[in-house]
Amino acid sequence: MTVQELFDLSGKVAIVTGGGTNIGKHMAEALCEVGCDVAICSRRGELCEAVAAELAEIGTRTLGLGCDVTQEDQVNAMVERVARELGPPDIVINDAGGAVVNSWFPETDVTEFRASFEVNAVGSLLVSQAAARHMIPRRWGKIILVGSIYGVVGGVKWIYEASPGFKRASINYAAAKGALVQMTRHLATSLGEFNICVNCISPGGIFRDQDPNFVERYVQRTPLGRMGTETDLKGAAVLLASHASDWITGQNILVDGGWTAW
Repeated sequence: MTVQELFDLSGKVAIVTGGGTNIGKHMAEALCEVGCDVAICSRRGELCEAVAAELAEIGTRTLGLGCDVTQEDQVNAMVERVARELGPPDIVINDAGGAVVNSWFPETDVTEFRASFEVNAVGSLLVSQAAARHMIPRRWGKIILVGSIYGVVGGVKWIYEASPGFKRASINYAAAKGALVQMTRHLATSLGEFNICVNCISPGGIFRDQDPNFVERYVQRTPLGRMGTETDLKGAAVLLASHASDWITGQNILVDGGWTAW
């Protein structure tokens, strides 16, 4: 294959959870730009429908769906609808996630901790296994989990200290994202015999008009001297979704401006 052919996703079908906003939306856009048909889903079904209509202008087929990824029946119904309307999924990007945080360690609320695992780890498991049932018979597939730098390193408290009230990294988020990194390895070894690649993308901090004191301190800690943008994640998404990564599996790619290189 030529390089262009390796990255061409024409004829492939992808599901992007959490695809209505931010990183998920830009990853879905990236897949459309290389020819992929894309279904995006989140709990905000109307938003996903609007974003799908926007992305359809790129020229590929799109579908927007409401789905709570923590609910197995909703996940299975979503994947089956994608299979009927677009075709069986070849690619999954598990971007639905985040954390429930109203308390901080050592006063961490166990209910919040469990809820964070539900949306990150349980959601990624349910979507991955529902999609894998379609990938296994065809012996090809790409499953991508979305972690975080805080899934592999500890939180850096001082960057938040000049921003009173600013939401800082929590143990809920860190533990749930760390689980995704290990889930990546396990799924890769479980699905390798079916020629299904499983990898994780772990972003660093993305600039979204945060408190200027936080941004200044974050940038000081980043070798490339800036926070990331959603666009910075598009290349990694296309790499791991395409034939260009057919011999990459079980890996966690840190897209973080060098944050974890110190």
